[in-house]
Amino acid sequence: MSVTIRPAGTGDVRAVAELVEEMDRFYGEAEVQPLDERLSQVAQALFGSPPLACALLVEDEDGDLVGLASYAFLWPAAGSTHSLFLKELYVRDAFRHQGIGARLMSELRALAAARPGCTRIEWMTGRDNPGARAFYRSLGFVEFDEKIVYRIEVP
Repeated sequence: MSVTIRPAGTGDVRAVAELVEEMDRFYGEAEVQPLDERLSQVAQALFGSPPLACALLVEDEDGDLVGLASYAFLWPAAGSTHSLFLKELYVRDAFRHQGIGARLMSELRALAAARPGCTRIEWMTGRDNPGARAFYRSLGFVEFDEKIVYRIEVP
């Protein structure tokens, strides 16, 4: 199967919002945000001033969205450099195990390498997500145990 990987554009907001709902359900969310709220938040996150994130989208031969990688650049990383932080890598179930995730990771590496001062790519996955962990190991990535993630909900 042939797919195209490209940056998200303003015309992609609805398709990305629909994929976000699918991702939430995949990760076990019981309540899904209403579509109008998702549309607004996707538009603001990707195309607001300033944008909060960037996204690479994967389209199949019919132009349907089948995956995405959302990321942002964070500072500081090592010293005064910055890193590309991958927040989400998602490929629809029917398109997994076809090399799409590996292609997305390769594209992210190229984006990071092309950006002056970017010294690394970082991301997280859940300890209870053996599929993701096996995928990253298959690409030769090593897990690090030295960080603890904290989270607090903001009202």
